[in-house]
Amino acid sequence: MLNTDILVVDDDAQMRVAMSETLKRNRYSVLTAATGVEAIQRLTNEQFRLVITDLRMPSISGLDLLREIKSLSPRTQVVLVTAHATVNNAVEAMKLGAFDYLVKPFSPQSLEDVVQRALKKNESFLTVSKSSTRFPLVTRHPDMLATLELAEHAAKGRATVLIQAESGTGKELLARWIHQRSSRSDGPFIAVNCAALPEHLLEAELFGYEKGAFTGATSQKLGKFEFAHGGTILLDEIGEMVPLVQAKLLRVLQEQEVDRLGGRKPIAIDVRVIATTNKDLKTLVRAGTFREDLYYRLDVIRLGIPPLRRRRDDVVLLADYFCEKYGIENAGRKMELSPESIDLISRHDWPGNVRELENAIQRGTAVSLSGTITPRDLLLTDEPAVAQAKQTATSVPEPAGLDLKPGLSVSEMERKLIELTLAKTGGNRTRAAQLLGISLRTLRNKLREYRQAEPAGTMGLAVFVPGPARGTELELGEASGQSLL
Repeated sequence: MLNTDILVVDDDAQMRVAMSETLKRNRYSVLTAATGVEAIQRLTNEQFRLVITDLRMPSISGLDLLREIKSLSPRTQVVLVTAHATVNNAVEAMKLGAFDYLVKPFSPQSLEDVVQRALKKNESFLTVSKSSTRFPLVTRHPDMLATLELAEHAAKGRATVLIQAESGTGKELLARWIHQRSSRSDGPFIAVNCAALPEHLLEAELFGYEKGAFTGATSQKLGKFEFAHGGTILLDEIGEMVPLVQAKLLRVLQEQEVDRLGGRKPIAIDVRVIATTNKDLKTLVRAGTFREDLYYRLDVIRLGIPPLRRRRDDVVLLADYFCEKYGIENAGRKMELSPESIDLISRHDWPGNVRELENAIQRGTAVSLSGTITPRDLLLTDEPAVAQAKQTATSVPEPAGLDLKPGLSVSEMERKLIELTLAKTGGNRTRAAQLLGISLRTLRNKLREYRQAEPAGTMGLAVFVPGPARGTELELGEASGQSLL
C-alpha cells in the first residue's frame, strides 16, 4: 500500500485546487478527490496521514466519509471544512473522531497550521485497539504518550518497573499492558495488593510456607512469587508494605529466589517485578518507613501517569471509549453523550481520575432511557466549577437592578437578567449559565436570538473581557478559520 501525506476531498474544483496547491508549496505530497466515493476508492489503495474533506458533498457527506475513514484507517487524521458550521455538526464530528473543523473562508496560514498540528498528532497519537491487547490504553496526551513509549522499551527487558501515580489513573492497567507486550506475555500475571493483607498474611501470601511452619499450616502453600514464575508479579500499593516483608522482598530481588516460611532451602524463580504506589516513596524513605535499599532496587525504570485533570484532551476520548464499552454491555449498542454532557465532563476536575470517569459513564449507560447520556444520567455535581462561578460572581461589583416596570414583557425581563448575569461573571458564559440554572447550550441559543434581533451593525451580547475571567466560548463563525473542536 502506497503512503501519501494528505488527501483533499471537495466537490468545489476551485477550492480543491486552492487547498492542494497551498499544501504542495509546503512540500506535502497531496492527492485529491472530487467526491466521497472517489475518496473511499483512494483510501482502499493508499495510506494517508491526513484527509481534509468538505462537509457538504453529494452522495456521501463529510461526516459519512469521516465514519468510513475511521473504519478503514483509524490512525488517519481528518479535518472537516465547511461554510455552514453548526454546534451539532461540530459535536458530531468530535464524537466521530475528527481532528479539527475549519470554517470557510479561511486563510492559507490557518490551513497550514491545522495541517501541521494534525500530522504531528498522527505521529504520536496512540490508541491501543481492543484487538491487539486485552488491556487497551486510550490517550492522545503528550505526557502519557511519553510514558507509553518508555513502557514499550521497558517491556522488552526484565528490569523492575516502579509506577507512581494517583489512585484511579490506571496503574494496574499500565502494568498489565507492559506484561502483554513483553516476551513473558504467555506466562502468568499475578497481582498482590500489599495494603489489603496484615503483615503475617502478606508474608505467607508472597513467599508461601511449608506444612507445620506455624499453627494452622496444615499443608504446603506456594507463594505468589512461585505462581508468577516465568511471568510478571504486580506489587500494588507497595508503599504500604511493612518493614519485615520489605527486607524479605529485597532478598528476592537481589537473589532471584524465595524462602518459604519453614522451608529448608531457597527456591529459584524467574519473575519480572512491577510495583505501583500512590505515594512518593522518596518521602517514605526520608520518614524511615520504607527501606532505602529496596527503593533503589525498585526504582530501575520509573513511570508516571498524569492525573486526568492534566489530560483534558483525553476526557472526551476516554468517555467515547467507555460509551461504546458499557453501551454495548448495558444496552446492546454504543451510546452517545449529549452536548451538555460533553461540556460537563470537559469542565469537571475528576478527583477520582479515570476510574471516576469510567464509573460515571457506566452509570450513565445503565440509567439512560435513550441512546443519549444526559448530565442527569452522569450524576456529576461539578462542585469546583460551581464554587468558582460563585466566587467570581461575588468579586464583581453589583450591576444595576432589573428596573422592573409595568408592561415589561417576560422575554424582555429574561434578556435583562441574562445581561446582568453576564456582566456579573465578566462575560464568562459557562459561569453565567450555572448561576442562571440553565445549560450552556440554552444560553448560547438565547444570545444568538438576541444578536439576530439587533439592528444591523450592532454588536449584540458578544461579551469578552481580558484577563483570567475572559470567556473562552466562541460562537460559530465569529472568526473565519477558527477551530471549533
